[in-house]
Amino acid sequence: MNSVQDEVAEIQVSYKTTNTPKEKISTAKSAYKVFLSTWNLDTIELQEEFKIMLLNRANSLLGIYSLSKGGITGTVVDQRLVFAVALKCNATAILIAHNHPSGKLQPSEADITITKSINKCGEILNITLIDHLIVTKEGYYSFSDEGKLM
Repeated sequence: MNSVQDEVAEIQVSYKTTNTPKEKISTAKSAYKVFLSTWNLDTIELQEEFKIMLLNRANSLLGIYSLSKGGITGTVVDQRLVFAVALKCNATAILIAHNHPSGKLQPSEADITITKSINKCGEILNITLIDHLIVTKEGYYSFSDEGKLM
């Protein structure tokens, strides 16, 4: 008979980075350009996607994580996964973004609600939510620039 100790999986944590220069994100416009470069412009108007930009203390880009892809009118955003990724990457700040396949840049009530929730979670974990962008091929909406980051 196996002991309980033989059945428990060991958790390992690792962290690896490179010494290559990292792009500094200082404005919503610079974040939009980086985010847009990660979107497939052939499908940006087809289905909604949600992405996370991870930054260090100097607001230098650590990377972008594609969290979810959904349908025409929405995608699932689990804030536990948002912060699991941020914590694993040793990020101290994040920007979040999603596209509106309709091309409309105004936030929905669901967009406002998830922004508030992620911001509140970030405060608890001391990970700053710098901005939430809604992106299209033609432009972006910035919660921060519009004074809507709660």
